[in-house]
Order: sequence, then C-alpha cells, then structure tokens
Amino acid sequence: MPATVEEPVVASVHGRLGHIRLNRPSKINALNLEMIGSVRACLRQWATNESVVAVLIDGAGDRGLCAGGDIAAVYDGIRGESPAPQGFWSDEYRMNLEIAEYAKPVVAVMHGITFGGGIGISGHARIRVVTESSQLAMPETGIGLSPDVGGLYLLSRAPGELGTHAALTGARLGPGDSIAAGLADFFVPVGDLGAMVTSLRGIETADDASRIVSSFAAAPPPGVVWPASRHWIDTCYRGDDPRAILSALRSDPDPAARHAAQTLAGRSPTAVAVTLAAIRRAASMSLAEVLEQDLVLSVRFAAHHDFPEGIRAQIIDKDRQPRWRPAHLDDVTDAQVAAFFAP
Repeated sequence: MPATVEEPVVASVHGRLGHIRLNRPSKINALNLEMIGSVRACLRQWATNESVVAVLIDGAGDRGLCAGGDIAAVYDGIRGESPAPQGFWSDEYRMNLEIAEYAKPVVAVMHGITFGGGIGISGHARIRVVTESSQLAMPETGIGLSPDVGGLYLLSRAPGELGTHAALTGARLGPGDSIAAGLADFFVPVGDLGAMVTSLRGIETADDASRIVSSFAAAPPPGVVWPASRHWIDTCYRGDDPRAILSALRSDPDPAARHAAQTLAGRSPTAVAVTLAAIRRAASMSLAEVLEQDLVLSVRFAAHHDFPEGIRAQIIDKDRQPRWRPAHLDDVTDAQVAAFFAP
C-alpha cells in the first residue's frame, strides 16, 4: 500500500471554532499555492456558516508556524520551469487582506519560526499569540526582495524606528520584541497552548475569543532589542537615505549597532534602498494599498538580478555568497529605486 500523503492544510470544525492547521512541518509549513487556496476556501466557507464564530490558525510541528512562502517554487517560476510567481503573490496577498478584514475573530498562534509569509498569514489576524519559541522576522532583503505580505504596513507603525531596523536587516524578534513592535498581542507560555486551544473549542460567541486567549496570557519576557537598543535604532535609522543609515550604524559606539551595520551591508543593496522607500510610503497607506505596492515591487524584483541570485545563494546552492548587482549601496541610484514604484 502506498503511504498516505497528508494534506498540506488540515481544516476542521470543533464546536463553533474553525481550525486551520498548516501541515508541512518538514518545510516549517512553507506556503505554496495549494495551501493558500485551501486557506482562502476555508475562510470563505466559514464566513457564511453561522455555526462558526471564530477561526484558529496554527502550524504543525515544533519548528514554527510558517517559514514563509515556498521560495524554491518561486525560483522555478522565475526560471520558467513552473507558473510565474505573480499568480502566487496575487493569491497570497488577497489571503492576507481577507484575514485582516475577516468579520469573525481570527486567532493566530505564531509559535517558533514565523517569517515572511508566516507574518502575512498571522500578523493581520485580530488576536495574535506568541510563545517562548517565537521568532518573527521579515528577512526578504537577504534574498534580494523587499518585505511583502503587508509586513511593511505593520512595521511602519512600530514604535520609533524599530520597524525600519527589522525591515532592512531582517532582525529576528522574540516574543517580547514582537509585542513591542505591534506584530503580536498576547504571550501564552507554550505549556498552556493545549489548554488554550481546548478552551477555544468550547467557544460560544465571537466575543469569547479574546477573553479566552487573554485568560491564558502572561507577561512576556523582556525584549532583547526593544527598548534596550532604542537609543541607537532611533538615531541611526532616521531619514530616507540608506547610505546615511549604514554610515550612522558603522559610526555608532554601540556594538549592536555595528553588528546591524555588518548585517545591512550583506543584504542586497537594491532591496535595502527600495525597502526603505517602501516602508516610508507604507506609513501613510492602508493595508490594501500596501499590498498593492507589494505586488508591484515583487514583480519588479522577479525581473531584477538580485532576487533569483539571492534565492540561489540562500536556498538552492546554499553557498551564502550572493553576488549582488550593484554590489554596494553607493551604486544604487535614486532613479533605479523610483523605477520599482512606477505604475
């Protein structure tokens, strides 16, 4: 008998709770087009089902909710070996907006690795839960892309310049820092997650969702980045010139700032410059507008040298030696950045 192939998304209804579980634990639940379609179908079905009053989203396995989009599949699409990635991004961003605008409360458990597309499927939910293991990040500049899935909508509203730091460097934020940044709402110790889910399965009304989750919440561990590093983050990341930001980080006496400079210098210079412009724009945009901007930028990056090169270096060949073009921020012109945003 052939082995049973498990569904990449497992949907179930328990009492009045709809439960969506991402189910590719070997890939840290990386999202592909089939999974996005399944999630959207569940949301549509439960939106008109009066017996379902709330939705829970979590991920199978201990490693994390979701490592992001299936970048290897995107790489194949750019190379013409599978459908072009624009369709994937279009559906993914629609899903992100549908979660944000969902009439019923969506509870997202952001355990472990929650990167990129993982932020998209959870960060726009009404009730967002982190645990001791949570590591939230938008690491796209490291593969030659700008943070997408509406992540810049969230990061542009973080306190001070914390969001700018996270967007440009891909900094990983633990539970305390994630709540401080506005990416999450509640800290629930991992040992209490099972009991929380059991209680949610007994939910009676939509208003019960927040009450149940908050009853299991505890004070989060202190943030490592925020507010401890606010003094140099707010100083170094101000303004709209990525070259000035890099120079300020290199000149700051705090070792953490100089480490951030080293990280930033290794990212795609084009992606860093475009991301800085994008997060500044996002601050005055709605989520829908940011997602529209994300689609424009993602399609432009798919046609740029750095994105496929970044995937090659990090995911395909794993040599961790991307050859960016241009190789330095000083060589990225304002006209090149503006071209990414052109209609």
